[in-house]
Amino acid sequence: MTVNTQVLLKSRPAGKPTIDNFEIIDTTIPGIKNGQILTRTIYLSLDPYMRGRMSDAKSYAEPVPVGSIMIGGAVGIVEESKNDKFEEGDIVVTHTGWQSHAICDGRGVRKLTPSSAPISTALGVLGMPGMTSYVGLKHIGLPVEGETLVVAAATGPVGATVGQIAKIKGCRTVGIAGGAEKCAYAEDELGFDACINHKSNNFTDELAAACPNGIDIYWENVAGPVLEAVIPHLNFFSRIPVCGLISQYSMTELPSGKDYLPLLMRCILTNRTRVQGFIVTDYNTDFKEFISTMTSWVESKRVIFKEHRIRGLESAPEGLLELLEGNNFGKTIVEVSEDPTV
Repeated sequence: MTVNTQVLLKSRPAGKPTIDNFEIIDTTIPGIKNGQILTRTIYLSLDPYMRGRMSDAKSYAEPVPVGSIMIGGAVGIVEESKNDKFEEGDIVVTHTGWQSHAICDGRGVRKLTPSSAPISTALGVLGMPGMTSYVGLKHIGLPVEGETLVVAAATGPVGATVGQIAKIKGCRTVGIAGGAEKCAYAEDELGFDACINHKSNNFTDELAAACPNGIDIYWENVAGPVLEAVIPHLNFFSRIPVCGLISQYSMTELPSGKDYLPLLMRCILTNRTRVQGFIVTDYNTDFKEFISTMTSWVESKRVIFKEHRIRGLESAPEGLLELLEGNNFGKTIVEVSEDPTV
């Protein structure tokens, strides 16, 4: 019998989540049956979308039931197999959630080749966040050489990758991030042309100065005051891929203050701006192309990545709360157990 530590959704949050919304338990896993595999989680991914799954509001996916394991992608090792497609020792990507071990039938499980890249990247630049960046730009952003792209949450796993792909495509890339350290990283390491601190008292003026020719593509990860500052600078036929709205995920009522909806709608009409929300799974058919292209870019250092690591499955709830407040720096990875590949 294997002891399995699990993090459950204990209750639905009212507004911002708290530690009290989670519960950590230990269970035992029985022997596996024919066709099944037993995996041990090495790395767990924490991502903003998890806040939405904690809510029972109508969305693109079913919510996590109260009392169930929190949803999430993971990299693990096969410890036991009664499935012909997997062997003990295989490193795999699963969607088994916030737990130290899991039994599954192998459906939706993907093998990794540890020699090609660190296995944790399968949860970041070579995983869901990286593919989100790739397909969102390809199908909605449609970058053209010489255009200006602005990306919010510019040092997160999606924003950083979006900006670097835009540079590869020949765009002027302007990031928006929270703090001088993050902005310096975007400019000095990621190669952005500029990065603006949204916490600055002069944020709107600094954004305008960084975009003298307007904005052709605005990659939306945040919404709120950042979007409000962007609207006046959108060019004719600009595009807005809507990937995330992290500033709004825990709202319980509409914000007070000026209503920017009329300004946005007028901008959409007069500029013929394309605004389109998307979910990465809308473009699953692009996965092979994405993996091939992005692996090449990572190997050649044309795309680099940064990880924000925390230790221990029991730290996952606090890690998600910190992520939702923007206190992470890079892709948030939970180190659940020993990585045998390093």
